[in-house]
Formats: sequence, C-alpha cells, structure tokens
Amino acid sequence: MADGLLAGGGLGSEAMARDHERTGWAAEEEPAPLGKGLFEDEDSCSDCSNHDKPGTSLQSFVPEGKTHFPEMFQTSHLLFYERFRAYQDYILADCKASEVKEFTAEFLEKVLEPSGWRAVWHTNVFKVLVEITDVDFAALKAVVRLADPYLCESQVNTFTLECMKELLDLKEHQLPLQELWVVFDDSGAFDQTALAIEHIRFFYQNIWRSWDEEEEDEYDYFVRCVEPRLRLHYDILEDRVPSGLIVDYQNLLTQCEESYRKFLNLRSSLSNCNSDSEQENISMVEGLKLYSEIEQLKQKLKLIENPLLRYVFGYQKNSNIQAKGIRPSGQKVTHVVSSTMTTGLLQSLVRDKLCPEPCKEEIEIQFHSDPLSAINACYEGDTVIVCPGRYVVHGTFSIADSIELEGYGLPDDIVIEKRGKGDTFVDCTGADIKISSIKFVQHDAVEGILIIHRGKTTLENCVLQCETTGVTVRTSAEFLMKNSDLYGAKGAGIEIYPGSKCTLSDNGIHHCKEGILIKDFLDEHYDIPKITMVNNVIHNNEGYGVVLVKPTIFSDLQENAQDETEENKTFKVQTSGEADVAERVDLEELIECATGKMELYARADLSEQVEGNCEIVNELVAASTQKGQLKKKRLSELGITQADDNLMSQEMFVSIVGNQFKWNGKGSFGTFLF
Repeated sequence: MADGLLAGGGLGSEAMARDHERTGWAAEEEPAPLGKGLFEDEDSCSDCSNHDKPGTSLQSFVPEGKTHFPEMFQTSHLLFYERFRAYQDYILADCKASEVKEFTAEFLEKVLEPSGWRAVWHTNVFKVLVEITDVDFAALKAVVRLADPYLCESQVNTFTLECMKELLDLKEHQLPLQELWVVFDDSGAFDQTALAIEHIRFFYQNIWRSWDEEEEDEYDYFVRCVEPRLRLHYDILEDRVPSGLIVDYQNLLTQCEESYRKFLNLRSSLSNCNSDSEQENISMVEGLKLYSEIEQLKQKLKLIENPLLRYVFGYQKNSNIQAKGIRPSGQKVTHVVSSTMTTGLLQSLVRDKLCPEPCKEEIEIQFHSDPLSAINACYEGDTVIVCPGRYVVHGTFSIADSIELEGYGLPDDIVIEKRGKGDTFVDCTGADIKISSIKFVQHDAVEGILIIHRGKTTLENCVLQCETTGVTVRTSAEFLMKNSDLYGAKGAGIEIYPGSKCTLSDNGIHHCKEGILIKDFLDEHYDIPKITMVNNVIHNNEGYGVVLVKPTIFSDLQENAQDETEENKTFKVQTSGEADVAERVDLEELIECATGKMELYARADLSEQVEGNCEIVNELVAASTQKGQLKKKRLSELGITQADDNLMSQEMFVSIVGNQFKWNGKGSFGTFLF
C-alpha cells in the first residue's frame, strides 16, 4: 500500500511534519480555527499527536446504544480544508462527472487496506459488527462476513442472527463502503482506511447528486459542483446561511430528486414500448416536461450553491408571514417577559404599565421567560412588555401583526441578544408596529438587524448594536426612528429603498461602514422615496454620512448641467412640451419648494453641519429632477405630449434640516456609481 502517497498533506505518517501538519488530507498550512461548536472538544478529531509517538493519530468514539460495540474511528468532524484538499488533490482532481466513480476506485485501490479490518455496518434499521475479507474497488463495496462474537443492535426485535445471515446472502456479502464505520485500532495501520471511507461516505451523502453523471463533461467536476456544495455544507454548519434559505434548498433538492426518479422511470418505460405507439408519444411529451422541470430546479440549486449569487438571485427573504389578525375571542393580551418575577417587580408593573389608572375592564396577562415566545404568541393589538434583563434568542422576531414591543426601563437594562448567524434579527410586515426602550445586540451575523418589508414600524428610544447591515427599509414600507442609537454595521447603518418612506429624528448613527445608503430610484419602475432627517448626529462612519446610489449614465447626464449651475447657480430644465425652450429655475427656490421647511443659508461661512444638509438636499433634488426629465422624455417618445411640466407635480421627498455630520471618513455626502 502506498504509505507515502500524499506527501505534504498525505495519508501516511511519513507525510506529517512534526507538531504542525494534520493527518489525513489536511491543508499544507494550518487553517484558521473554526468555532468550537463544530467539534466535540477543543482539538479536531484529525489533530495529530507528536510524530515521535507511535500509533494512531486519530481519535475514537464509542457508539451509542445498549450493545457494547468496540470503539470506532472518529472522522466525521473534519475541517473544510481537509475535505477540500482530499477531493481536489487526491480523489477527484480534474475528473469529469462521468469519471467520478473511476477516479474514486483508483484512489481507494492505493490507500485502502483490502482485508484484515473490522467495521460496524450501520443502516437506519440496525448496526452489526462485520469483518472485511476483500474490497471490490470498482463497485465501491467491501466483501464481509459476520464478526465473532456476533454483535447486533436493531430497532426490530425480530431481527435475529439467521435474518442477518439471509440478508448478507442476498447481498452476496458485499456492502457499500459508505455504510461501514471502521473499528478503532491504536496501531495506526488503519488510519488511512478510516479516513478514505469517511471521505467516500461524506461525498455520496452530501456532494454527489444522482443526475450529476448526465451533466456535460467539458467542465471540471470539482470546480463546477464539489467546491460550491462543500462550501455550502460548511456555511450551513457554521450558521452562516439563513434558515429560510436552508429550507428552500432542501425542498428544491427533494423536488429535483423526485422529478429525476420519475424521469428515469419514464425513460425506462419508453425503451420497452413499441415505436410510434400513442402511449409512447404521450410519454415523450411528459418526459420533455419533466426534463424542463428538472433543469429549472437544477439551476435554482446552483444559484444557492454559488456563494456569490446565493443572496442576489437564489434567495428572497420570505416576507409573506401571515398575520394572525384579531384573537378569536376579541380580547387583547398583554405579554410580560421576565426571566424571574418578584413581588416588587410585579407591583411596579401593575402601577406603571398594567393598571396605571383604575381598570374599567379586566386585562388578560400572559407571562413568558423569553421575548421570542411572547412575540410568537401575539395577535393583532397585543402588547409585549420586556422587563430588565439580558435575553438570548436563537430565532427571528417575525412580526406580522400590529403590536407594541416595549422595554420596562432604560434600553441598556433590557438587552436582547441574537445568536445564530444566518437569520435577520427582527422581521417586520405588520401594518403598525411599535418598538421602544430595548437594546438589540447582534453577533457574527450575515443578515441585517431589522428589515421592514411593508407596513409601518416605529422605533423609539432603542439601541441597535449591528453586525452586518443595520436597518433595511424596503419598497412600500414606512420607518420612523426617534431618539435611538445605531452603530457597528459593517455595511450601511440604514438602507432606504425606492418607494419607501423614512423619517429619522434625533438619532445617532455612527461607527458603520456608511451612515445612510439611499438606493437607486431613477429607474422608471421605482417611485421616489420620501425621506425626512431632522436633528440627527451622523458621525465616525468609515465612508460617507449619507450615500446615494445611482447609475453611471445619470452621472454623465449631470456633468453638463453642473458647469452651468456653477456659473449661474440655476438648473436648466427642459420639458417634453417645450423641446426647444430652456427654462431656468433658481436653485434656491427649487430647494425651498422641495423641502417646504428648510431654511436656506446664503452666508459664505456655513458650518460643516449646514453644508452637509444643503449638499444632500441639492444632490437629491437634482436626482429627482433628472428622474422627472427622463420620465417626460419617455412619455414624449411614446407620443404623450401632455406631460405635466410642473417640476413639483410630484411631491418632493426631501426634508433634511438640523443634522450634524462629524468625522465621517469620506465626508458628509457622496455618491456610489454603478
């Protein structure tokens, strides 16, 4: 057997450098340590002992159950890089999909002990100890016999020794390698065998698809299929994929497997039919439909498997959570959340929140130990009061009804922490949601802290400690944020989508990648967002305080207008009804008309804060004006000549006054061109 086969990252102990290399097919360099949650203890099961110590470098485990099976090699907790290098460099290399089985057999022939080892044959129904007498490498099967003494554990009591012998006879004593778990041996002689079988088992359970062999062969199978599926598997293990996306992927996979089985059965029946029969013609039509369905499902799976396209095309957050509406009894309930309840706290709650005035009617109160269960129990019009304490939640706050979520005390005393990297913290779709006096803390997340899909959400006197993006205000949604503090976002603190309404008053937005990001609204299908920003302090952000995203073509169109604006301080607006007549509009009048509230500062010594407010208004008004021109031009091209020439016919969306912009890395306002 080729003990020194995998030099540099090999299977054999000769391939391991002292103290630093890992056994199996480890990366040449030690990969960065992953979270302990993936492993049973601090050391990976593939961590090797000192090279000077003889024997195995793998760990063992005792199978669960009543039967006392011998210890088995623990190989299921390998790192991503160990599996990646094994498949890329030693098992699959640059093979095509149709060559996978051939390459795998060649690999096993080099590293697998052909006989002399024991294993536990593990199925969904039973576990039984067997001895391996030979290996059929081409079929990826081992020739076995029952071990002595006979050890078996079954979910079916009638599964006797005679039944097992009959089953092995039916299988001609050949079992798939992936169903065998190698019995532990501390000599080190079977380390390579245990690792090789682990990689084969993992491959056919998590990577290989039944339709892969029929894929086109001009592509490298590892690059096209193995690597993205392997990355997705570990992203899921590390909680880096939203739970909704995981469910979508599993459902798509199940649908595709079922459709492919139907397709194979139909193809098999067609080969047995008489040619030109009516039944054959019908089956061919059904086959084409199934083939088309399978191809569509496969494309959706590939989008999710691709880490770059996963969130752009493959997944749209499920915001169609159904509202419960009014409780069948018509009663509104107050939910009280507290990890512990004392008489003093209860008296304070009754005095301040539950019965501040003499109650005219009875109030139903439900008590919860965590806020997530309280949210899930809410109906339309309910109130959730969260008492002081630190609460850790592992799911998403999906709020589809109009409810109030309020903290009883100061935000720093009422902290809700989110564990689980894949999901949004708070997901709002209700018509009128109010959240107040709570601190939300996010850890190691890949989704934002708060998303308003539709309806109105009011956030008052809250603290948002973000991890990725902060608040996302989707199209048609309304967001009102007052007296709150938002910080720590690796993206934008607040993302404002076209067609939304966003009111920000007396807030702090700081220490984010960007303070506020306004999405492109110039497309003809988008409505202008309505934005109000009053007395906010936007500071210490890495990029700009406020960023407007817009297409490069719009920037080119604006360059010509900028020269004239600098000379005359006016905008030149050409309407569709007056193609040859240029109407000049005073910039100050346009801004004043747009805001309706903003005081114009004409002094030369404007402070940085006032300049920031003016700069944002100027840019957004110009963008809005340009959108109007483009719309009129399109209407004119369609022969519609009665376009409204009034620049203010659409209610302008800007009201920006009294905001302070301090110490932002790139300034108060900027544009991002795409």
